[in-house]
Amino acid sequence: MQKTLALPSVFLCPTVFADTKEKTIMMIDLCKIAAAKPYGSVCKLAGKAWIPVKGFESHLDDELALQAYGSSGCMWRFSSASEGHSDFKLNDSTVQSSKLVYCEGIEREVFWKQLCWEEPFVVRFRSIGEAAELLRAIQRNWAHYPLNCFRRAELIGAKLPYISKKEKAFPYTVPLVGMGVWSLLDEHTLLASAKTSSPFPLGVIRFTEDHQNPPSRAYLKLWEALTLLDFYYRCAAAQREKTVPSVIPVEWGLPQRDSHCVDAGACPGGWTWVLNNLGAEITAIDRSPLADFLMREPRITFMQHDAFTLTPESLGKQDWVCSDVICYPPRLLEWIERWRASGLCSKFICTIKMQGAPDFDTIRRFAEIPHSKIVHLTANKHELTWLCTPFIDGVGNV
Repeated sequence: MQKTLALPSVFLCPTVFADTKEKTIMMIDLCKIAAAKPYGSVCKLAGKAWIPVKGFESHLDDELALQAYGSSGCMWRFSSASEGHSDFKLNDSTVQSSKLVYCEGIEREVFWKQLCWEEPFVVRFRSIGEAAELLRAIQRNWAHYPLNCFRRAELIGAKLPYISKKEKAFPYTVPLVGMGVWSLLDEHTLLASAKTSSPFPLGVIRFTEDHQNPPSRAYLKLWEALTLLDFYYRCAAAQREKTVPSVIPVEWGLPQRDSHCVDAGACPGGWTWVLNNLGAEITAIDRSPLADFLMREPRITFMQHDAFTLTPESLGKQDWVCSDVICYPPRLLEWIERWRASGLCSKFICTIKMQGAPDFDTIRRFAEIPHSKIVHLTANKHELTWLCTPFIDGVGNV
């Protein structure tokens, strides 16, 4: 049964749901666009495409609908043909069922996504070898996102440089190279984007977990956040050296030995454990104590308190303020604004936890803070992560 998303009439929305006929709406439109060009001729699309976060697809829909109101763009949704086909199983654990949303007229950054295809294009090709050659001519690294023609896509992927899906050991240094994404719409049509919102293949990174030492799995979020920040730092350094050959400012550095860090909402100590392993001096704040072994660490000062009732002045100058506190987003924002106004810290890593429906207004206010970036980490669930450091400006997306 065909359904249409309730959006303004100016916002054309042939939405794709479970029906097989509906699944071809996006494919037919984009394939026609590609077919209007000669084989091998790249046709840039007017909009962007997003892979939604699994389990939170409706958040992406709502976010796009808010931005699309009053626009003249178009929106298509595609659900993988693998759904309902028992003869095909995805071997990639990062993709359970392939879904993609393409939308035009979206000007501001979208946050509830696994990956944004920043500059999507379609191109027709005659053979498997030609498809691979078209991609290699643009750049080296491409991650495949399965949408259609899975066996044919596998053969194309075999002719591209190998992208490892192995778990990474922390700390992990992300290569300073572009990571594109591609799919097949039909046997002779590629949908791809050389520029994406993440340096990770399909926006996903998996770490080799430590099942012995950390007191909670929250450490995975900080590992991923620090890996991203290290990537942004090196991108900014590379860009700076192109224009002004000089030493990178010390204040740009990531948490390290002798850095002074606040960890709000620290219990049982997942983030504190990470910062302690980096050699930082940590003030861990929570109503409940940390794991016993962390309470004995000499570089950790524990304060049994509600972090949000402590003033920045009472805690003093800090290199980093980190928060994984469970709270309503406006309360976190108010606390962060006090820190920014105090001038006692300029670098932050905070989890914006949703209490029910996403608070799009507060998320946008976080995003408007200078030097900021909001991401949905692989380890995030019903939450986003706000990163704020001086070196984020100018880096942009990969």
